[in-house]
Amino acid sequence: MVEKIIAACDGASKGNPGPAAWAWVIGRADGAIDRWEAGPLGRATNNVAELTALERLLETLDPAAPVEVRMDSQYAMKAVTTWLPGWRRKGWKTSSGSPVANKDLVVRIDALLTGRDVDFVYVPAHQVDGDPLNDAADRAASHTARTQEPTGSAAGAPLPPPEAPTRASAPRARSSAPSGSAGASAGGASGGSGGGAGARRTRPSGGTLKARFSGRCRCGKAYDKGETIAKNPDGWGHPTCV
Repeated sequence: MVEKIIAACDGASKGNPGPAAWAWVIGRADGAIDRWEAGPLGRATNNVAELTALERLLETLDPAAPVEVRMDSQYAMKAVTTWLPGWRRKGWKTSSGSPVANKDLVVRIDALLTGRDVDFVYVPAHQVDGDPLNDAADRAASHTARTQEPTGSAAGAPLPPPEAPTRASAPRARSSAPSGSAGASAGGASGGSGGGAGARRTRPSGGTLKARFSGRCRCGKAYDKGETIAKNPDGWGHPTCV
């Protein structure tokens, strides 16, 4: 029996869009980090970076091995599990008829997932005593977004240290679902796995709303129009940062 792989991936964009990068981390059986890699993307959005991180991770892993992928991006997870079947049925259009954002990336990831046993797990970002693999991927992606230099354990590089915490007030956002955004088409897509994939399981979180406008969370990371947000003392932002 092939042992299950535990991995995490993350993307970062300094400006959204701005200097961006992707990163993945693979853990060992004892919970320690086995190997990791990060690469630059030039100027890109956070969503592109998150999807690219997942694509690069799946390209690295053995397709025959079951894997648990930990991510802090609900957009990237739902794009390739919940929303994708509906997008395909509608000719790669959202429920409002707009073209699906980042379609090429989503299609490539769909092909990489086909026939594989993948369990997607949402883990909150920037938490004290949070998931160590996700934290490592976040640090690697943020560092590489700034330097725009590829790095990783294969080159003998140490994991970047945690960034100094930042605090930014988010602009006000109304809490109704947008029309035409990639992240807003969940209502037009069927849930669960689809597209011939093996197993694409997610553990969703609830009690949230969809952003009508892009903004920046109190944790310093931006969120896009259509992303899941919640009210916090400083405005609007990631549900995990309330």
